[in-house]
Amino acid sequence: MRRLWRHVLFGIASLALLGAQGHPDQGNVVAVRHWSYPDYTRVVIELDRPVSEKTDLRRLPPNPEAERPERLYIDIDGIWVGRRFAEGVPVGDGLLGAIRIGQNTREAIRVVLDLDAYVSHRVMTLAHPDRLVIDVYGPREGGETLRWPEKESGEAPRLPAGMREIRTVVLDPGHGGRDPGAVGVGGLKEKDVTLRLARALSPLLEARGFDVVLTRQDDTKLGLEERTALAEAARGDLFVSLHANAAPRRSVHGIETYYLDENHERHSLTVASRENGVPRGQLSDLQRTLARLRVSEVSPHSYRLAKLVQNQIVAGMPARRKPRDLGVKKGPFYVLFLSSMPAILLEAGFLTNSNEAKLLRDGHYLDALAEQVAEAISDYRRKPATVALRGDRR
Repeated sequence: MRRLWRHVLFGIASLALLGAQGHPDQGNVVAVRHWSYPDYTRVVIELDRPVSEKTDLRRLPPNPEAERPERLYIDIDGIWVGRRFAEGVPVGDGLLGAIRIGQNTREAIRVVLDLDAYVSHRVMTLAHPDRLVIDVYGPREGGETLRWPEKESGEAPRLPAGMREIRTVVLDPGHGGRDPGAVGVGGLKEKDVTLRLARALSPLLEARGFDVVLTRQDDTKLGLEERTALAEAARGDLFVSLHANAAPRRSVHGIETYYLDENHERHSLTVASRENGVPRGQLSDLQRTLARLRVSEVSPHSYRLAKLVQNQIVAGMPARRKPRDLGVKKGPFYVLFLSSMPAILLEAGFLTNSNEAKLLRDGHYLDALAEQVAEAISDYRRKPATVALRGDRR
């Protein structure tokens, strides 16, 4: 009898442990983050396994009897959260009341967003780390705006990308903090080159009448979703992501500029995998995400900006320092397709090439490079947007 009771107690303890931790084959919620901005709130649910391709949010009307506001919810299979977020994550920014996560079934969690206001939303999945990203748009009342000052109240909805006046340029120095990016000759780090280039470019654009926002001002690590959240919050009209290249062969050198397009070119995959932090073999997941987004609206304008920047750098740099022209290319970059504005990614040279690494260490060279980029952006503003819809975009 005593042995029987031991088996019974062991079974009860095992069930309790399973109830607390879930099945060993299930994934877990790693973190819940959110950012509040004038036009929208971004919610990021980080998981320790890939998110299912089925990421449709459903909308529920208010339930006064249960004292529940209007809600958005989504079920995620294969994840166990137990009661870790039983109290919910308060937001209270005038758009979202709170984020609630609960164990809806033994095999799935339910993420619920309590709404204070709502117009629309979009959902994305990202990898490395695996994340579900939810942007909720709506008129915010009384909410606190983080990082950037609030815009004037009653600001009109934004025009499509090709019809906007170009006023605000967002500069995104790639990498930062614990993420050095590529490391080249003599230990030169991509994160240092990109920040130095952004700091040189910013006053040149301001002198030309642009408002300029930097996604990072110092050696800080930012996630890709936060970089673009900052760009959207600043109501940017153009997004310029600054990077430096690397290659196994040290003889490779030159400058190339990327823009977003669904049909990216095969030779861009290696660069994309490094800048996205995603193994090359897993970029097919990114392609599926791209297919769900409306990149067709901004792609022609991004191409035009990329072409102007690339051509101006090649033509405008001094003859003795003129870079090799590697051309304008299509690329599947997270930091580009998370942005709703025309966006490009400049690879300013190869840190792994001794000559270009020497140049990228030189402040005078970076100043000259910044001058050409600023001139190209000014040229983009001067020329009619309809130019982007003509011609061959090979």
